[in-house]
Amino acid sequence: LILAGVGALSLTMPLTMAIIAILAIVVISYRQVIFAYPNGGGSYVVAFQNLGTLPGLVAAASLLTDYVLTVAVSVSAGVEAITSAFPSAFEFRVVISVVLIALMTTVNLRGIRESGNVFTVPTYVYVVAMLGMLGYGFVRFFTTGLPEYHAPPEWLVQHGAGGALTLLLVLRAFASGSVALTGTEAVSNGVPAFKRPEVPNAQIVLVAMGSLFAAIFFGISFLSGHIGIVPDPSEVETVNSQLSRVLVGDGWFFYLIQFSTAVLLILAANTAFNGFPRLASILARDKFLPHQFEFRGDRLAFSTGIIALSLVSILLVIAFGGSVTALIPLYTIGVFVAFTLSQIGLVRHWFDLRQERNWQIRAGVNGLGAVATGIVAIVVAVSKFLLGAWIVLLLIPLLVGMMLAIGRHYNRVKGELEGDIPVTPAAIKHTIIVPVADLNRIAIQTLAYARSISPNVTALHIAQDEESARAFREKWLAWGDKVPLVTIESPYRSVVGPLLRYVDNIDRQDKDDTVTVILPEYVTAHWWEQLLHNQTALRIKAALLFRPGTVVTSVPYHAARHEGHQPAGVGEAK
Repeated sequence: LILAGVGALSLTMPLTMAIIAILAIVVISYRQVIFAYPNGGGSYVVAFQNLGTLPGLVAAASLLTDYVLTVAVSVSAGVEAITSAFPSAFEFRVVISVVLIALMTTVNLRGIRESGNVFTVPTYVYVVAMLGMLGYGFVRFFTTGLPEYHAPPEWLVQHGAGGALTLLLVLRAFASGSVALTGTEAVSNGVPAFKRPEVPNAQIVLVAMGSLFAAIFFGISFLSGHIGIVPDPSEVETVNSQLSRVLVGDGWFFYLIQFSTAVLLILAANTAFNGFPRLASILARDKFLPHQFEFRGDRLAFSTGIIALSLVSILLVIAFGGSVTALIPLYTIGVFVAFTLSQIGLVRHWFDLRQERNWQIRAGVNGLGAVATGIVAIVVAVSKFLLGAWIVLLLIPLLVGMMLAIGRHYNRVKGELEGDIPVTPAAIKHTIIVPVADLNRIAIQTLAYARSISPNVTALHIAQDEESARAFREKWLAWGDKVPLVTIESPYRSVVGPLLRYVDNIDRQDKDDTVTVILPEYVTAHWWEQLLHNQTALRIKAALLFRPGTVVTSVPYHAARHEGHQPAGVGEAK
């Protein structure tokens, strides 16, 4: 609103009441989600089961973008609360945000889950501090009057050149305030985590959360409007910081409010590290994301989802300079699209269960919710389009297209692997090739392994020139020529190219032949010693990975673990 000048701030309270009304509709609607999906529905499951694949994927894409923006916005807002108390740290806000995201990533990768105890203390401290400050402000308002406030003159000068108060600007202000509703769905996603009886407890928490938000949001807007607080154009100090500084001064209570706000926002960002990986794992289970997202790591965390969320969030923070104002336009669209699809899905759900008691009332509640959140989604898309909302409007269809393509790929692979399964496996005719750089223990061990599989084994030596080729053949004959040897001269010291041409030549001679390349591979005693070797086996594996009709394996030879100890003999190697 400040873009239209200080006078436009008078619309803060009407917009606040409109946002609280939308909140009430959403809370009532999501009580229905909790009732209908006690196992933890979420917009994706509700839309997917009731509306079909495409609406479900639109909801999923919206939620994935929302989770990413939850991390970026919440961490940036938390850092803003810190820099409001310590302005000298403002220039480091991007670095601080990145460090905090990296720290949360590390904690979540180690499998440390959210617990009630972790969230209880910061939440209660924040609620008590904020309600205490707002209560004190209302007492002052009704008794002695609110304290005086004078914005710095340079702020008024910067805001004085504001534009006209247009309908579009009012809608943009409404859209920016509506972003505060983004956490409402979290309760419906985690119903099974509540104590028994889960459904009533989750519904109580949802209503309590909405009530606390409404009270705090109303209080901040009311008191800030009556005091006449002006937003800091440089974003160094938040409105909340200014309000608390005016009401309670610069003492310990001010710092308690700022730090409890910062901690709570950072913990709010951490909830996305549970929601994003879990949703990604469900999508991977349904074959709409790579299977890597489905599996848990050693510490039972969805590692791939956590890392993906962290990287994208860090990129967003860096790209937008850690500015909450710049990130907010991207934030609201995804969650309200998900809200709307979820409510439409529930309307369909109640119509399918018409024998349920009071199904008409339930369908009417969710229908009202769908209309309300749908209107907000349209308002956000239109009013914030040029401010960055176009990025999300473009990203969601791209994500949906990507997930559909992944689904088609997995279905095609399933059809190829499961169709026309033979009663008995066909016999495999194959030629074994063992690339040999030198005649040593590793090579002899690999050749022995190859001959135990098949008598059709050929050793392949790629020499730098004719002289080195001749020397190697002599050494081979002296060993006993127990395996046929083929030497290829490669003046440019290329190994992979000559090997591929040799395999291609075998294919041309017999297309039904399966070529098995067995690689001798030296495994060092310490990881850093691996850097001292040329990784030829790794490069050969990479070159042959996508070649049809070719099997690649390796025979590892482990170095001695004790310093100064000589390598074990072939029979002792493990």
